[in-house]
Amino acid sequence: MSVLVVDRLTAGYGKNPIVWDVNLQAKVGQVVGIVGPNGAGKSTLLKAIFSMVRIDSGNIRLDETDVTGRSSYLLARSGLAYVPQVQNVFATMSVEENLELGGMMKKSDLKRRISEVLEIFPDLHVARNKKGGDLSGGQRNMLGMARALMAEPKVILLDEPTAGLSPIYVDVVWQQVKRIAESGTSVVVVEQNVDRAISSSDWVYVLVAGRNRVDGPAAAIAELELGEIFLGAVQAANEEEGMLQRK
Repeated sequence: MSVLVVDRLTAGYGKNPIVWDVNLQAKVGQVVGIVGPNGAGKSTLLKAIFSMVRIDSGNIRLDETDVTGRSSYLLARSGLAYVPQVQNVFATMSVEENLELGGMMKKSDLKRRISEVLEIFPDLHVARNKKGGDLSGGQRNMLGMARALMAEPKVILLDEPTAGLSPIYVDVVWQQVKRIAESGTSVVVVEQNVDRAISSSDWVYVLVAGRNRVDGPAAAIAELELGEIFLGAVQAANEEEGMLQRK
């Protein structure tokens, strides 16, 4: 059964939507990759799911409960977590203090939960007394994920967690993503590195010009000519937009 279901979601900023009729599902413990060319609406989709941009139509269900348009705070209480690409840690606070903030909604066993999360992220365990601003880029991204995990979410949304990282840290971050999924939390990841996303995900959605173009098991998506799909869909979208403007 899918823990997260996005059904025909249209959303964006201002008057014009960025994503159109997008569908997405994530099953328990599954890593779902979202790939596509720049400007495809990948990050906007995550923000829309987490009620950070306007939703025009469609619905979002979490464990069969309709949570469409629910405030981000209430979504977090319901079991949905979101980790942005930037500004994902409190720079003046230590690693442990960041985790304590992430676990504010827990009524008890906060120390136990911190220990459990640090077991998933060995680098952070060593650096638990360091301030967030003194961590490397890769460590900051892992701290963002770790803080989100403190609330024991059902689904965690990651927006380009490996952006700007060295190849070594890219490997480390994806290893942590796998460990998060193995713990039972579904992970939805927007990733610019298409090959890495496909090789590290269970299911992949290809988003182009704000629309679903294809999705399927990662092995099946790996067999497709994605470059042609990206280019062809973008050209078709541009032609459609041009026709609408001339009317």
